[in-house]
Amino acid sequence: MQRYFVALGVAAVVLGHALAASAQPATEGTFTTSDGVKIRYLTAGSSGSWVVLIHGYTDNARRMWFDTGIAPALARNHRVVALDNRNHGQSDKPQPGGTGRAEDVVELMNHLRIDVAHIHGYSMGGGMTARLLAMIPQRFITAGFGGSGIQETDAALRAQAAALDEALPKAQGEDAAGMERFRSRVATTRPANAPPVSATPLTLDLKSLSIPILAVNGSFDNPHAKTQRLWREARIFQNVILEGKTHLTAIATGERTPKLYIESMTKFIDAYDRR
Repeated sequence: MQRYFVALGVAAVVLGHALAASAQPATEGTFTTSDGVKIRYLTAGSSGSWVVLIHGYTDNARRMWFDTGIAPALARNHRVVALDNRNHGQSDKPQPGGTGRAEDVVELMNHLRIDVAHIHGYSMGGGMTARLLAMIPQRFITAGFGGSGIQETDAALRAQAAALDEALPKAQGEDAAGMERFRSRVATTRPANAPPVSATPLTLDLKSLSIPILAVNGSFDNPHAKTQRLWREARIFQNVILEGKTHLTAIATGERTPKLYIESMTKFIDAYDRR
């Protein structure tokens, strides 16, 4: 059993190759799901294994993965696809404000004839990644959770993980205010009949999976509650905590491009890639 923990501070080596690659254009495509929803996606890279990227709630593929430099960095050695989830971005919105759907990712992979891939999701996308682990584990090379993870189902273990997070320093100032604005926006955007993806019961036997799993969370984003179960049950697990980062600032654009996020993700995918 292999488990790794990486605590990364705010100082990091500048990933010049990733930032330079961010200028590379993405190719746009669309397909229609089995229930008639048109999904838009972006691809980059011409060789190597596939990486499937799933964005978070109220976000879109271009901002979360391309504008941050993550997709271009991965595209140096891999073929990358990032979809606009249904109800988001330039995809159809059968339920405005609704969540994405894991089944759309399966249909996207089928559309592009992707047999196996590194699948990585942020926030809502992480919840969808968990559902995909339960649905199609045979199609994963690695699984990645950003701003997310798989929480404990046992009440005592959940309380234990929550206590670890409670002991951590909390966001202050603009970081705390930004999170309050985000929570308020989510509360007013999500329809009453569209609960978070993570609210749907999930049956998943992590101990039976040999898939390497990565989690990247900010230290201000309850990282222990999201990852303690992965620590206990995953055979190969790497946990990255970004010091002083919130759910919003762990992955950002412009001068705040998440160099630490990019570095941990690209190294993990390359380390466990299938050549």
